[in-house]
Amino acid sequence: MIRRKLFFDLQAHLLKKEFSIVTGARQTGKTTLLRQLEEYCHKQEIPVVFLNLENRQILEELNQSPLNILRFISDADKRTVIFVDEIQYLKDASNFLKLLYDEYAGKLKIVATGSSAFYIDDHFRDSLAGRKKLFHLSTCSFEEYLEIGGKSELLVETGKILAKKDFRSTKIELLGIEWEKYMTYGGYPSIITETDTEEKVLRLKEIRDSFVKRDILEAGIKNETAFYSLFKILAEQSGSMVNVNELASTLRIKNETIVKYLTVLQKCFHIAMVKPYSGNIRKELTKMQKVYILDLGMRNCLLNNFQKLNFRADRGEQWENQLFRILADKYGIDDIHFWRTTAGNEVDFILADIFEPKAIEAKYDQNSIKPSKYKIFNRTYPSLPLIFAWLHPFDEDFFRRIS
Repeated sequence: MIRRKLFFDLQAHLLKKEFSIVTGARQTGKTTLLRQLEEYCHKQEIPVVFLNLENRQILEELNQSPLNILRFISDADKRTVIFVDEIQYLKDASNFLKLLYDEYAGKLKIVATGSSAFYIDDHFRDSLAGRKKLFHLSTCSFEEYLEIGGKSELLVETGKILAKKDFRSTKIELLGIEWEKYMTYGGYPSIITETDTEEKVLRLKEIRDSFVKRDILEAGIKNETAFYSLFKILAEQSGSMVNVNELASTLRIKNETIVKYLTVLQKCFHIAMVKPYSGNIRKELTKMQKVYILDLGMRNCLLNNFQKLNFRADRGEQWENQLFRILADKYGIDDIHFWRTTAGNEVDFILADIFEPKAIEAKYDQNSIKPSKYKIFNRTYPSLPLIFAWLHPFDEDFFRRIS
């Protein structure tokens, strides 16, 4: 059985008193993750209950009273793990979890999944402080892509490359082919397991049209056309700064509406906003944020562009967006910043708050790197070593650079 990396974190957290809450965009595999944990509990003879709140009867019963969940427990003398899928459908999920934790934390452990509107409510975060731990399930990393896609031998090969600095792989061309597919069709599990290229595109369009629409409905957005138009513009401008005034003017809607849509897109895990880094120097930009799409398959679907990288005019933006996702998986979105001055000097990624602080500049082609362009940054921040990360030429050192 193929398991996501997050499975093992959740497995370890089953023993903790805190409730486990799994967030993530739709179609990232949250339900599959719960089912795998349920199977693990059965094998360990841990009492377990699985409740899918898309079942209207169960949902109605739990909405009547959180205590009705006790009816599903067969042995009241043993601590029971209760998996609750799609918990955002409850009328008051925060109160539901708070009451059960305060009264029954010793007798039951809830592991719940939810997406979109459930996490837009700040009340959830505040009322459950100390009672829950959040886990985020993204679309698949490249390592997960290889395993889920049946390319485990290539996953082993990447391990050999990272283990030995001078190792030269006979499978580097195959790894390059898979990396390009990953950057083209993204990391949704159902897209990875689909072998037909045309079907991959159709399924991506289904995620874009059907599942993103559910996010729109649950967030109470009425102007669906404007929302999709904004999403497409953000995909086109990936890696660029977001100017709310310009977007509002282009779409002919209010600034407040743009801000709301951006919030929804972030809370539904479709985009990430990156804040500028500033050392309190007047000439540095300190307000506008940069935007990235969290899955490149979704970005390409919005742009309707599935060309090979060498033929794409936006291959630089595509690589920068992919590098952002790698860094986000490794360090978390909040630790990533960018640097830009009013004169236009810039560095793509600043990681100033990690154990070994550094700055990273993304370049698609190694030949386009010009270190002299970054003299101002190096002089201003000598304690932040500047590293260049390029995609082409693709060789074994690529994996060492991004690891």
